Amino acid sequence: MWTELIQEVRVAQMGVQILFGFLLTVVFQPKYDDLSDTDQMIYLITVVLGAVTTGALIGPVSLHRLVSGRRVKPQAVRWASRLTLLGLVLLLVTTACSLLLILRVATHDGFVPYLVAGVVFWYLLCWFGIPMWTRHRHTSR
Repeated sequence: MWTELIQEVRVAQMGVQILFGFLLTVVFQPKYDDLSDTDQMIYLITVVLGAVTTGALIGPVSLHRLVSGRRVKPQAVRWASRLTLLGLVLLLVTTACSLLLILRVATHDGFVPYLVAGVVFWYLLCWFGIPMWTRHRHTSR
């Protein structure tokens, strides 16, 4: 289970690291000063979410390194799995906030929150709904 978990974490880490790297550059763009106070607050919240998401998704790697050889693999897998799930939830929120900010700046239209809500619903379905349905439907009792 450990090997599969680490492979899953690698995929999520790549996404959050690219997103976080992009977010870190926004504040240095000339247009940043033109953002409304609301958009700047959304940006700051999104950057902090990106940082904590990165921490949660890198956590399993650190956990493995620090407990390797200590005969606590079942506990390590359990904690790494929890950190990964937390990281996925945080990644969903970070991505939604990023999308909200980008669409607010790009369009200034009232439909933006509805579009973001639709994307969040899609993430929830793909990341949690279908996997939980599959787990429930196909797990033997």
